[in-house]
Amino acid sequence: MSNDLYAVVGHPIGHSKSPRIHSLFASQTGEPVEYTAIQAPLDDFTTTVRQFFEGGGKGLNVTVPFKEQAWRLAESRTTRAEKAGAANTLYHNSEGQLVADNTDGCGLVRDLMSNHGVKLEGARILVLGAGGAVRGVLGPLLAQKPASLKIANRTVAKADALLALFADEAGAADLSACGFDEPDQPFDVIVNGTSASLQGDLPPLRANVIAAGTVVYDMMYSLQTTTFNQWALDNGAVEVFDGLGMLVEQAAESFRVWRGVYPETAPVIDTLRND
Repeated sequence: MSNDLYAVVGHPIGHSKSPRIHSLFASQTGEPVEYTAIQAPLDDFTTTVRQFFEGGGKGLNVTVPFKEQAWRLAESRTTRAEKAGAANTLYHNSEGQLVADNTDGCGLVRDLMSNHGVKLEGARILVLGAGGAVRGVLGPLLAQKPASLKIANRTVAKADALLALFADEAGAADLSACGFDEPDQPFDVIVNGTSASLQGDLPPLRANVIAAGTVVYDMMYSLQTTTFNQWALDNGAVEVFDGLGMLVEQAAESFRVWRGVYPETAPVIDTLRND
């Protein structure tokens, strides 16, 4: 029996851990999955997707800079993809339609709650950034019924736009938006959704957003402590986490969407940490 074909598509793509993650999932579950990486031309993502599926491919993960294009290309979108405005998972449904899904927010919440034991219900949450990465996680965070969620961004208008977009999902949570320098009280959970850490930069936050019990999560990941997490530690945070677990959890949710099987993620996270 031949394996079913899956892939991740992006530009560049050589750094992607997705083939390693999905090969570990396939070995663990016994699912007949072959998973590769495809670098699409920046100006012809659509042709790459079409050729993959015409060649027998079963599902695609999509990474930067094509998530918004994948969303637009789809003929059908899941509820979570619709609100996120971006897609990281593509497949065809029983009617032959190209379906877009977004598993990023689900991956973040599962990593926080299942892997790290972080309580989100009733928590005061600060989310940094207002780009696509943050838009993809706001819905799943709000679904956990925090007491409040504040979106801070350099350009406040962008944070305000997200505020309007997700107001109907806030429920009883106090949902607000502001600039980076405005928050001046401690939060229970701080999620950095900016890419500043990768360049060694920091948002201009006040240190008093961190208290002894604050959990800090950087959606970026690296072999060393990220710049943002190091800043948090230097200012009294006790628990800091990077986004490696989120990467594995969003991949596991894609695997479940495609195969109907949810793999164990903890051993895969451990393997990647030690690779």
